[in-house]
Amino acid sequence: MIFDAHCDALMKLWQDRSLSFRDGRSLHVTFSGMAEAGVKVQCFAIYIPETVPEEARFTAALEMADLFFTRLIDAFPAMKVVRTKRDIASLKEGEIGAMLTLEGCDAIGSNLIKLKTLLRLGVASVGLTWNFPNAVADGAWETRGAGLTAFGRQVIELLNETKRWVDVSHLSERAFWDVIEAACFPIASHSNAHRLCPHRRNLTDEQIGALIEKDGVIGITFVPYFLTDDKRGATVADVLRHLDHICALGGERHVGFGSDFDGITQTVAGLASVRDYARLVDELHRHYSADQVKRFLFDNFYAHLPE
Repeated sequence: MIFDAHCDALMKLWQDRSLSFRDGRSLHVTFSGMAEAGVKVQCFAIYIPETVPEEARFTAALEMADLFFTRLIDAFPAMKVVRTKRDIASLKEGEIGAMLTLEGCDAIGSNLIKLKTLLRLGVASVGLTWNFPNAVADGAWETRGAGLTAFGRQVIELLNETKRWVDVSHLSERAFWDVIEAACFPIASHSNAHRLCPHRRNLTDEQIGALIEKDGVIGITFVPYFLTDDKRGATVADVLRHLDHICALGGERHVGFGSDFDGITQTVAGLASVRDYARLVDELHRHYSADQVKRFLFDNFYAHLPE
């Protein structure tokens, strides 16, 4: 079983309504692909592209949430909405849990009611920024490097109260440390180790250690330039290098995978879509015990759900 903490299929379906979620060739994540790969839980992000005008972003978020229900849940009886451990545990054989997440709070502006609305629609994890600043915090590409705003702290309080994950992927470093201090349930849905690949989106050893200390979990992502700066591209071996590194820092029970499928144009050699998870699984079994592989692929993210 696989628990994948991040993909952007909703964005692609929103941008091109003609795409088939069953087996669309331009989608990395499809229903048939997940079924073939043995995905048990897939997180589907609401991500609003930067090109969307500010006044239209909340509407776009609602449209993506609607697509989640109409094009995924209603269209495929085997797909079930999940948010909690209980939801996932109740999945029958052959059923796939679909978890709705938010990537960046740009859609809510500075309006907490908008966030409450998305939470009521089932959003289980909230990434505070994409790469740029918003009313909540600064993102990883903002040179100012500020942390949480006063409104951002209200957002964290709400997510703590409602027992939702706070996703630190894409945050500035100062905002990361603010979240570690304030959030009850922090995760990094799709980030890698800065020590192995010094990209600003990756986490330093200190940040990884802090997430482990806070009982969070880190999703190793398949973004090639978060895995290696080798111009020849990334391989499955690079994915395992980052996994090894996080485990060496004490993260064996705090690491999983967040592919970022459909949010990337380049892919890891041998990991071109969700169907290719089997190649990663085979490689994991060559290096780790069956119990460790099970934890990496599914149990660690499942175990760290707040409820």
